[in-house]
Amino acid sequence: MTRAQQVGVIVGLMIVTALTILRASDPQLMRQAREVAFDEYQRLAPRIFQDVPVRVVDIDEASLRELGQWPWPRDRMARLVDRLSQMGASAIAFDVLFSEPDRLSPRTVVRDVAGIDPALLEHLPDNDEIFAQSMTDRSVILGFALSNEGNFRPEMKAGFAFTGEPPFHAPPRIHSATPLRPQFEAAAAGLGHISLNPGDPSAVVRTVPLLLSDGDQLYPNLALEALRVAQGASTYVLANAPDVPDTITMIKVGEFVVPVTSAGELWLYVTPDRADRYISARNILAETDPSPETSAAIQGSIVFIGTSAAGLQDIRTTALGENVPGVSLQAQIVEQILSGQFLSRPDWADGLEILSIAVAGCLLVILTTFVSPAVALACGLLITALALAASWLAFLYGGLLLDPLAPIVSGSITHFAATAFRFLVIDRERREVRLAFGHYLSPSLLYRIEHTQGALRLGGDDRELTVMFVDVRNFTELSERLTPAAVVGFLNTFLDALSRDIIANEGTLDKFIGDSIMAFWNAPVDVGDHPAKAVHAALAMRETLARLNAEDAFGFGPAHTVGIGIGIHTGLACVGNMGAETHFNYSAVGDTVNVTARIESACKDVSFDILVSESTASLASQYALLEAGALPLKGKSTRTRTFAVVGDERLALSAEFRDLKDIHAQMIDALAYRSPATRKLLRAAKSKAAGLPVNLTDFYRRISRRTEHFSHGTAKKDDVPAE
Repeated sequence: MTRAQQVGVIVGLMIVTALTILRASDPQLMRQAREVAFDEYQRLAPRIFQDVPVRVVDIDEASLRELGQWPWPRDRMARLVDRLSQMGASAIAFDVLFSEPDRLSPRTVVRDVAGIDPALLEHLPDNDEIFAQSMTDRSVILGFALSNEGNFRPEMKAGFAFTGEPPFHAPPRIHSATPLRPQFEAAAAGLGHISLNPGDPSAVVRTVPLLLSDGDQLYPNLALEALRVAQGASTYVLANAPDVPDTITMIKVGEFVVPVTSAGELWLYVTPDRADRYISARNILAETDPSPETSAAIQGSIVFIGTSAAGLQDIRTTALGENVPGVSLQAQIVEQILSGQFLSRPDWADGLEILSIAVAGCLLVILTTFVSPAVALACGLLITALALAASWLAFLYGGLLLDPLAPIVSGSITHFAATAFRFLVIDRERREVRLAFGHYLSPSLLYRIEHTQGALRLGGDDRELTVMFVDVRNFTELSERLTPAAVVGFLNTFLDALSRDIIANEGTLDKFIGDSIMAFWNAPVDVGDHPAKAVHAALAMRETLARLNAEDAFGFGPAHTVGIGIGIHTGLACVGNMGAETHFNYSAVGDTVNVTARIESACKDVSFDILVSESTASLASQYALLEAGALPLKGKSTRTRTFAVVGDERLALSAEFRDLKDIHAQMIDALAYRSPATRKLLRAAKSKAAGLPVNLTDFYRRISRRTEHFSHGTAKKDDVPAE
């Protein structure tokens, strides 16, 4: 791991930690984004409507036009109760506040007339008394709202039982309520609050508190109280989480169990608004009997009375984006409970989402830093797909609300930050390596250099290299016959074609020197079996040049072919970046390089295109090699044994070459002692060489010239005159 990678991992993990802490704190923006995602789920798969016995008697615009503006006199409300009771409603719940005396009551109107006889007032009807009388002994539930003034608390009609300690501090707080007329409070069978989302700044109603608390008493929601009264139940049973104080997990009302949040809230799972949910109040209050359809809809139903008139300002927004009367949401609460279709956000959801952010973030940091941003992106997209799929399937089949956005957004931020850091810091050195070596190395070697720490350090290291020099034969004569532009074209074609063979065999192109190429193996990174790869590259270059000549790629015509000489030597050299801090070249220097250059020059002396030193030959013995003799090299005090590279491994294993190699070895030994038998062995070698795919005629002609002055005497071994 490089230092830049270490820093990248640390920075990435710091970002992941910050995002994990941010999610754990759950700011308002994240909550809103999560709720919007849950809204989209409901829009894709809203609650399936079931025709359960719940109806809304709507004080709609048509009712107001026909029966007069709001508020209606209480005797009309009494008549509404009478009619609904006669039609068989199981419970009648008013999503209406009755906190003030009826100003339209005859007794109230006459009381304000000056000089009226008080005794007369006693004979005038009072609408509030009429309404209270209509509610007596009937299943009527009245609503109350939250208030910041006063200290009125309604007297609850139901009891509460707890499986553990009373969770009085779990639900939202109620400081005071809108007061109810005492006779109404006494006559009603149930009392429930009508607040749908108290304290929530969002216009969308997503959760409804089924309970409120003043610290000593719990107050049920209107819908919950209507369900209790309709069943004739007297007590709510509350369950809390074991060993977790002030939490609520479930509310049992009569025969129904309602899963809730720890604060006693119900996640609303709504259906699209439906016309058959509503019955106009004017149809109930009509002088004629209601239609059979209306009577059938009311029979046995829990009836909520409220208003959809826009002027009365009781319009709410659902998760489906619909604007509906608030009373319809009360009805949908009961529908949801009766149909058993619930949504829940389990207690472990937050922990799972926080853990997923941490785990996915760490994975993306590691992949981006050590593998590649592309792989990290692919994994990130896979994680995104899995998060969306898991969240959606949990909602669709289990009614579970799991946030898909927080892990996805956090993962995206982490991937972007880690990728940016890698590009700006970690990959900077690799880009410099690619810029410096991109034209001179094979992709595999370049990849290894990019992942080697300190690859561009200025300075050199002593290491074993296999060095190669390549040179065009008779280039001076060739260039004299060509224009400068033609010379450049020739060199570009020649150097490009042969350098590809070097790169393909994991060699490093050091430099082009006019018509010459210098290359080496085993640097800047280790290359296994580098002498053999250098020899293999030389053989490939021989084939490439033969193809270029056959195709007349140089444009010289079939009568003029290009020849080369290749020298290869293995030994210790100093290799590294050499030059200034701002401008340097990667190169090798030392005696090994000089010896290689001399071997390449000796190709002309032996009339063969590929010569290797003894050190290279010993490490690449699998190739078809023939000793070229111990040659004196310019600048060297001792002779250097060289070998001609005749062919590849297959040729080396052929019977023809093995026979030639045996005769050639005898000939070289005889040549060293100037034995008269040399000429006989030479003729035998020429005969054997004639059957090989490589032309050795000039090679043996040169050796033949060295035997012309031999006598019948003997001489000391290696006492062979140099040409």
